[in-house]
Formats: sequence, structure tokens, C-alpha cells
Amino acid sequence: MTTSVTITGTGMPVPSPDRAGPGVLVQSNGVTLQFDAGRATTMRLAALGVSPVDLDAVFVTHHHSDHVSGLDDLVMSRWIMDRLDEAPALPIVAPEGAAVDFLERMLDPWEHDLAVRSAHTERGTNPGYTVRPFQAGDGLIEVWSLGNVRVIAGPVRHEPVASAVGYRIETPDGLVAISGDTLVCPEMAALAEGADVLVYEAMRFDLIRARPDHLHFVLDYHADTRLIGAQAQESGVKHLILTHLIPEPTTDEARQGFADDIRDAGYDGCLTVAHDFSAVTLRREEL
Repeated sequence: MTTSVTITGTGMPVPSPDRAGPGVLVQSNGVTLQFDAGRATTMRLAALGVSPVDLDAVFVTHHHSDHVSGLDDLVMSRWIMDRLDEAPALPIVAPEGAAVDFLERMLDPWEHDLAVRSAHTERGTNPGYTVRPFQAGDGLIEVWSLGNVRVIAGPVRHEPVASAVGYRIETPDGLVAISGDTLVCPEMAALAEGADVLVYEAMRFDLIRARPDHLHFVLDYHADTRLIGAQAQESGVKHLILTHLIPEPTTDEARQGFADDIRDAGYDGCLTVAHDFSAVTLRREEL
């Protein structure tokens, strides 16, 4: 029995030829889950040999364009590839508020395209997905389960974005936590506690502060690498994966800078400064 965690996208809102939009694929003993779906997510899944039809559920952390701009492509591709309409409607789990409002209207711009395809192929269905909203409260709540895999959501701090959450996935092989976008905060500590794998967005605050441009506002709602390292150590995280890397590291030296910040903060577990397709596998016998 194994659980794998694969980063489908490490990018940010600024497009990069090497980094798809934010996303994490978790596969556990036949259950296949996608967390966020930024630009090019469907292409990254295809490169991994994962069809949109294979997905059991998708989870949204918050309503920011870079985290959801690939969702309509994912849903429509699932429909196009499922020629016999055998796949069930895809559950998309999201916190109530702007994310749910977006999901409910996501395919409206494609109304005419879908009508033409349906008529031309004599197909009586539209892309099937169901929005599963939940209330993001003050603590951790179960939002989805299948077999022996359970997904827990918890609030994070990404103000002024309302209803931002992270996720904690419980599997027979271990625990996986995913931050979404957030400040380093006590709420993240609750999600990360004892995680075998923690996927954390990461920003090098010192480099952003040193820039002369207007980007200083991003310091208000993202996670500083040095604080991440300290929190991961305190939370007993076994393997820390950094993603959503800001500023984008385009050299080995720049990538090492992210790692150095984490180590300087005291984290001594396994560490990955992710690129697209970075992966970790958990096995029950190892835990």
C-alpha cells in the first residue's frame, strides 16, 4: 500500500514556461485527488499518465485565479474523454463563498461551445461535476472521504481573501498536509501537526523587501521561508515540500536559497524545493 504526493504546479500568477499553476496530486491505494488546479494542470496530469476521468475529487483552497484557472479545462477535458458517459460527476470540494460562486458559474462562458459539441456528437450530456461546499470555521472538519482516505479542511490566513483553507489528507500510509496560500499561522500548525508530508507555499520575504517595485503588498498574505522552517520543525513534519515559489528560482543558487532559509530556521527533516513533478511516496511499512 502506498500514497504518493506529486506537485503538478509550482508556479505563481506570473506565467513561467517551466512552472504550471499551483496544484498537488495525491494518490492513495486507488484513490486519486487533485488539490487546486492552476494553469496547465490538465497537461501536467497527462504527462503523469493521469486522465481527468481518473480523478475521484478535486479540492479548492481559495478563490484566486492562479489556483483555479485550470479547472474548467479539467472538467471539460474529463467530459470530452469520457465518450460513453461512464464516469460519475466529478466532486469539487470548496469553502463556501467566492470559490463556490465561481464553480457554480465556471462553464457559463462555454455554453455555446458545449451546445455545438453536444449537438454535433448527438450527446445528451454536459460536463458532469458537483460542487460540494463546506463552511470554513475555526477548526478542522472532515469534508470528504472514500474508502480509507479522509480529507480534513482547516482555515488559513490569506486575508483579504475570505474563506481560504488548507487540507489534511489521512491515509493508511500516513498524513499529508497542504497549505494553499497563507501566512505562517497557528491555524497552519494545526493542519501540519505530525504530518509525514507537508506541502507549503513559500516566499523569501527578504528578497521581496529588497525589491524597488510595487510587490511589497504580497508580504501581507504569504508564507515566509524562515517562519515555515521553524513551524515545520515544531510541528514534527517529516518531509517538507516548498511550492508556489516566490520569487521564482531560475538557478540552482536561487533554489538553494530557499533551502538555506528553511535550514537556518532549524528544520532538520527531509526537504524538497519543488519543481513541477517533484514527488514523494509513503509506504505503510515505513511508518
